Amino acid sequence: MRAVLDACVLYPTVLREILVGVAARGGFAPLWSARILAEWQHAAARLGPEGAAIASGEIAALRARWPDAERPADPALEAQLDLPDAADTHVLATAISGQAALIITLNLRDFPARALVPHGIAARSPDDVLMALWVDAPDGVEGAVSAAQAATEAASGRAQPLRPLLKRARLPRLGKALG
Repeated sequence: MRAVLDACVLYPTVLREILVGVAARGGFAPLWSARILAEWQHAAARLGPEGAAIASGEIAALRARWPDAERPADPALEAQLDLPDAADTHVLATAISGQAALIITLNLRDFPARALVPHGIAARSPDDVLMALWVDAPDGVEGAVSAAQAATEAASGRAQPLRPLLKRARLPRLGKALG
């Protein structure tokens, strides 16, 4: 299954690490566009030059790991699409051009079913996607969550209890299931 990762799930770090970890374990094939990655970098830059530099490195690593995941912009396709927020048409265009079944986003209201269904695409929250993948293949999700938790603990220098960590990552159902 192919899934477009919207910028809002690529930044923050813990959520991205879990999604990317599940993808690396075969849960889904991730897709994005240069504009989606630029939106992530722009959000990280709000933390200052260090945030932008870290995001640049993480984006480069993502591109190297999945060289076929990035879809080129298609302004003609974007112009044909109608979403509540016109600034999100590039995300739907990426999904269409990448033949994705899903858009993983926290902004579900921006991707109504009436605009997605004709293209065979659905928008789902990361919590819903990860719960469904966990039910089908728990090892991949649990492995990705454990790796993200360990990385967060190493970076922070303190214990990161799982349920609160996942709740902060906007994965409350997954946190309840795994906690």
